[in-house]
Amino acid sequence: MNFPQYTTTALEDWVSNWYIKRKFQYPLDLKLRKIAMQYEIFIHYKPMESRYTRFGRYREIVLNSTLNKTIQREQFFHELCHAVRHVGKQTMMPDAFRELQERDARHFTLYAALPYHMVKSYNLDDPDLLERWSQDFKVTEELCKERFTQICRRLQTKINGLNYLYL
Repeated sequence: MNFPQYTTTALEDWVSNWYIKRKFQYPLDLKLRKIAMQYEIFIHYKPMESRYTRFGRYREIVLNSTLNKTIQREQFFHELCHAVRHVGKQTMMPDAFRELQERDARHFTLYAALPYHMVKSYNLDDPDLLERWSQDFKVTEELCKERFTQICRRLQTKINGLNYLYL
C-alpha cells in the first residue's frame, strides 16, 4: 500500500515544497550543510547541548558532538525549525508558548527528516520499511516509527470518513 487518500498538513506541504523548489528530491540530497546554507546558517559541532543561536545577522546551529550522527541529524532538523519558524528567546517566553514552539519543532522534524514527497514512493506494507527509511534518511528507527504511525493514523482517519487534519 502506498498513500491512498492521504491528506498532508500545511506544514508538511510547506516543507516538501521548500525542498522541491531547491531540488532536494531524494534522501541522499538531504545534506545538513547544504540545507543550512540555503538559510545562511552555520553548523558547528561541540560537546554541548544542541541549540540554535542568532547574533544579529549571524545564525548558527550547534550540534552536540558527543552524540551519534543520526541523533545529531534529528537535532539539526529540530533546531532548523526554531531558525526558520520561530522568534523570541525561549528562556524569556511563557511556558505555554515555549511548549507550542517545541511541539511545532517536533512535527517539523518529522516532515523535514522524512519529507512526504520522498516517503510517498515507499510501500507502507514493506515489513522492512522502518529499517529502510532509517538507512535511506539517516535517522533513528524511532523517528521512522513515529512518522509511520502518524501517516497510518491519518490514513485510518480518512478511511473512516473523518477528514481531520492532524499536525
